Amino acid sequence: MASSEQLKALIKSHISRDDGHFLSIAMQVAAHEAKLGHGKLAEELRQMIDAAKSRIGQDATGKLVAIGSVTKPRVELANLLTLSHPANRLGDMVLDEVTSNQLQRVVKEQRQLARIKEHGLSPRRKLLLVGPPGTGKTMTASALAGELGIPLFVVQLDSLITKFMGETAAKLRQVFDAITDIRGVYFFDEFDAIGSQRGQTNDVGEIRRVLNSFLQMIEHDQSNSLIIAATNHSEVLDYALFRRFDDVVEYHLPTSEQALALIRSRLGQFVPKPFKKDGLVEQAEGLSYAEICRAVDASIKDAIMHDQTKVQRAELGRALEERRLINAKLAKNRMHALNHAGSNTR
Repeated sequence: MASSEQLKALIKSHISRDDGHFLSIAMQVAAHEAKLGHGKLAEELRQMIDAAKSRIGQDATGKLVAIGSVTKPRVELANLLTLSHPANRLGDMVLDEVTSNQLQRVVKEQRQLARIKEHGLSPRRKLLLVGPPGTGKTMTASALAGELGIPLFVVQLDSLITKFMGETAAKLRQVFDAITDIRGVYFFDEFDAIGSQRGQTNDVGEIRRVLNSFLQMIEHDQSNSLIIAATNHSEVLDYALFRRFDDVVEYHLPTSEQALALIRSRLGQFVPKPFKKDGLVEQAEGLSYAEICRAVDASIKDAIMHDQTKVQRAELGRALEERRLINAKLAKNRMHALNHAGSNTR
């Protein structure tokens, strides 16, 4: 049976026509019933929620319409936002304790959104994710959407940024209108493209205006959506950005223990028995989460193609070494490009 707080949250979200929050609470009720052993009821609730998510609507004016947490952008937004409904969860990720606690706190506050707002406070919902490529930033946006049962909108920066004065800021305004209209996770990847420090020597006026517009819009945004920005280059971000976000979440390359945990988890039913860890730490050293996943997937595909039910340890090691070689080659190319660019400026 739903708790009194959940019942109140369901009614409030229905009255405010916040379909995304309504379904998020409904998913919590279904999960609670499953924990109590009411499997049939929990499954029926999930089926009803999934049926609601399959409905898409749009009104005559072309505004975004939320029906069962599924949304369809008006025509002019179609090229700016990519919509998906992830099934990922934070439990699918291998995270350090600090990062995990930060993200779990975001989920907890979002699930208590109505209760927190009753006291004049706002839950955490504006996050800046920083760290090297392949360390889980994109996966985090997907997992938060999955945890909360709300849609994920990826902002297409290549369509957002144009060379025409004022056009990029106008498109950004449309994105923030959507953020207000539809509760979801809105993900700005490679955010340094618009968030670089103002006043840099190579800065162009249009991008400076876009950054100023973003600062104003995120400052005044009072929606129920989550706004997540991610960058591999936090050092170039404008300092004024950091105080606009509720939390800055840092990502790093996996430790030895995290790499081993990820390999074992990713192997799933294909994990060799016994699982020999000898040499794996050295072979995975310096690789990101994404690169380790690619190596493990390659070894699983090899096992499948050879009609094997378990991954061969030697094949797993070969796949990890292959990723390390690719990494070393890319690093060498980057260094060469930087040296070449530096010599041209002298």
